[in-house]
Amino acid sequence: MGMYFNQGNDLFLENKNSEIYIDKSMLIKYTNSIIRTNRKYISISRPRRFGKSMAANMLVAYYGRDCDSKELFAGLEIAKDESFGQHLNKYNVIHLVMTDFSDSSVCDMISEIEETLMYDIQCEYPNLKLPPNLTLYKLLNIAYQQTKIPYVFIIDEWDMVMRVKKYSKEDQESYLVFLRKLLKDKSYVALAYMTGILPIKKYGEQSALNDFFEYSMENAQPFSELTGFTEKETEELCKKYGINMEVAKKWYNGYNVDGISIYNPRSIVELCNRKKFASYWTKTETYESLKVYIKLNFDGLREKVEQMLSGEKVVIDTGTFQNDMISMQSADDVLTLLIHLGYLTYDFDTKSCWIPNQEVADEFVRSIKANNWTEVINAIQQSEECLRSTLNGDEETVARIVEQTHQENTSIIKYNDENALSCIITLSYYTARNKYEIIRELPSGKGYADIAFIPRANENLSAIVVELKKEQDESIAIELIKSKQYFDSLKAFGGEIILVGINYKTDSSHIDYKKHTCKIERIMKH
Repeated sequence: MGMYFNQGNDLFLENKNSEIYIDKSMLIKYTNSIIRTNRKYISISRPRRFGKSMAANMLVAYYGRDCDSKELFAGLEIAKDESFGQHLNKYNVIHLVMTDFSDSSVCDMISEIEETLMYDIQCEYPNLKLPPNLTLYKLLNIAYQQTKIPYVFIIDEWDMVMRVKKYSKEDQESYLVFLRKLLKDKSYVALAYMTGILPIKKYGEQSALNDFFEYSMENAQPFSELTGFTEKETEELCKKYGINMEVAKKWYNGYNVDGISIYNPRSIVELCNRKKFASYWTKTETYESLKVYIKLNFDGLREKVEQMLSGEKVVIDTGTFQNDMISMQSADDVLTLLIHLGYLTYDFDTKSCWIPNQEVADEFVRSIKANNWTEVINAIQQSEECLRSTLNGDEETVARIVEQTHQENTSIIKYNDENALSCIITLSYYTARNKYEIIRELPSGKGYADIAFIPRANENLSAIVVELKKEQDESIAIELIKSKQYFDSLKAFGGEIILVGINYKTDSSHIDYKKHTCKIERIMKH
């Protein structure tokens, strides 16, 4: 057993012995299907605390020939698969965790890896016939030729050089060249499995890791369910630990991975252990990275962040992102980075991103406070009063708050656009999402936006429908709500519904230009 070579199964044993362990062993079924094929190069990128290291430890325990892991995997799903025994403990495994070298220069890191691996391999095979002037690559090839035992490379946090210290372009290229020479077109490689947060950085041909097949938060198949907790897995844990699943959904659901709802493992494990709903994943690192990136002065960035804070989805182009944390050129580049960091989620089919859940939304609010987005913060801080005034029938206060939110944010959104009107309503009622499910209906080109607020389970509250119109009368807005016979989402609701009609003037010559008025009416739905 060496420093990086054939490390045994102790790390995975600790993972499996933990009180909360979710079986992701069918990952091995896929790696077994591509081992020793031209698809043997895999790069998995996921945010922090999404189970990447546990999966890496599992592969080390399964493939490493220096231990017997049959009993360790007994009872797991992979043990039932026909490929299980074929590859179990049959390979030399090299396991590198690149964050272990975060205090080193790139040159020192590469030298340490090369020297230590050469020492490990020569200790394992003391009788190898070796030429002078030996390099690591030659040694690996000679050992393979003389033993016929290929290597499985597990490289965890491979993107540390691009991400942690933001090394220079020259350092990044040197690191990529090292990996390329170590892995590319080498017969001794049975499998190369890399994990990180960022997709692979591509420079020139000499440093390109173009043999790798990449699976990111943008497009993860066939690994969609194999990192992170699925909704079914989360539901089972909530039931076991007496956690309200509906509240857990609000706090932690929302990561869309190829249409599958994925929950952050760190958050769910901490929730089960502590029995309190709070931000757990975001505490694993400071919000400095989010604060820094949303502060960048790119056209449209602030508008898009505000739209997402109000619950909207934003269409972006992820194709321009350079797969590092320093080459930001546009709002889309920043938002693509935030997808990979886990602050946003993404739908491949619609090319849109959004804030996934309450845990992450809270982090956005902290960041915009730190960046002094005064207008947005004013809206959020007044939103509790807006909801309370709505429930109390205080028409003047509701009109005042919506008007202020609308006027203070017109510099970043179109004043009369339907999407903007929807954004204004949800921003004015920002804190309502703690007690309500928010449903939007936004008919294109009709000059209005309406939102339904449906009380969450165990919330004894009235439902609310808010309609914001221009150049009408607030009473007309109320009648329009009635004439539509409610949203489909309200058909199953029985109880009081508060109808809120808000109107404003768009004629700049009118004395009440941009003045908002409100009418509130209550009806009972049986």
